[in-house]
Amino acid sequence: MLKTERLRSLADALAKQNVMHLRDAATLLGVSEMTVRRDIAGNPERFTYLGGYIVSADDVPNSAGYSLEQETDHFAQAKAQASAHAAKLIADNETIFIDCGTTLTALARLIPADYHVTAVCYSLNIAEILRRMPNVRMILLGGVYVPSSDSFSGDESLEMLRRMGINKAFISAGGVDTVRGVTCWNFHEVALKQAAMASAVERHLVVDASKFGVVKAVRFSQVDDFDSIITEKGQEPRKRKA
Repeated sequence: MLKTERLRSLADALAKQNVMHLRDAATLLGVSEMTVRRDIAGNPERFTYLGGYIVSADDVPNSAGYSLEQETDHFAQAKAQASAHAAKLIADNETIFIDCGTTLTALARLIPADYHVTAVCYSLNIAEILRRMPNVRMILLGGVYVPSSDSFSGDESLEMLRRMGINKAFISAGGVDTVRGVTCWNFHEVALKQAAMASAVERHLVVDASKFGVVKAVRFSQVDDFDSIITEKGQEPRKRKA
């Protein structure tokens, strides 16, 4: 495959899935990882390589990094209200996925005490709440610990998510924009969010209203990929894109 064909194929792949592991790109293009690195380095206006992931350069605006501690108190009341609306969707004997971040900690606390629920998560702040709930069977996805978001990342976690049946996935985000899509701060979260969404019967985006019109480091979905958007104002059902 010629270099121009490789670049076009890589751009097409990123347009569909937003982020790609270096090794997956090498397999797709039929070349070595070093060749992919050289292609990316020679086209910085089109691609960026960060921590083992390839993304479109357009999806990486200049911005400060994410810190869980700094985010905890930002719009805390609005986040709690959004989670309260989301918690009303949880039913007894369901399997739910609870994303990382600060917004969904209230959702974890609001699981009804008499409900028997299987809750899948990959962050310690969510797990710390769930482990104290006697009727909740918690599945904590493991891997490499990422301190900034108090969460984990690993290929084994992705494989587990792909094998699971999830009734409802509650997804958090750092930015929601109708054109640029739904974005987050951390690259390792992208594949986990996408795998959970792919395994879920229902997908619900839970954010406070301050996230609208904001674009963060990397896109993981489009707004139309969700069955509803839930904010402090309530739930907005949507017709999910097929």
